[in-house]
Amino acid sequence: MNIVWAGSKEPMLCRALIQWTSRMIWPEHPNKELPDGIAMGVFEDDTIAGCVVFHNWEPDAGVIEMSAAAQSRRWLTRKALDEMFEYAFRTVGVQMAVTRVSAREGQKHLHRIFRAYGFDEIRIPRLYGREEDGILFMLTDDKWKRSKFYRSEVA
Repeated sequence: MNIVWAGSKEPMLCRALIQWTSRMIWPEHPNKELPDGIAMGVFEDDTIAGCVVFHNWEPDAGVIEMSAAAQSRRWLTRKALDEMFEYAFRTVGVQMAVTRVSAREGQKHLHRIFRAYGFDEIRIPRLYGREEDGILFMLTDDKWKRSKFYRSEVA
């Protein structure tokens, strides 16, 4: 797996990763798109396996939102997770990262990962429509530093 970051210095790659992630999240809404942000794509050979987009950065509150999609569960490696949280908490310096995930059965593996990392969660009825609840997962910098996955030294 190869991790590639894209932002304002690589606008075409960043736009492509945001569009790919948006299409994966909302396949039935081809014109719906995530806001601009920074994207981290994980590639297997020359194929994208997954991507996370950091957006809706609120500097005054110290909060950033993460939206992700994948075609392979293997994309979310320990290295990818380390880089995601290093970016949010060390590079940007947020005090909290948030993400919204469907509560449906097919997302249970992702729920387990967020819970293992120490995310707090709130179930929100109808977040994804009349028939689909969502879960708002939130991870503060304090909980990240107390988690078993935190590394005080960056390699």
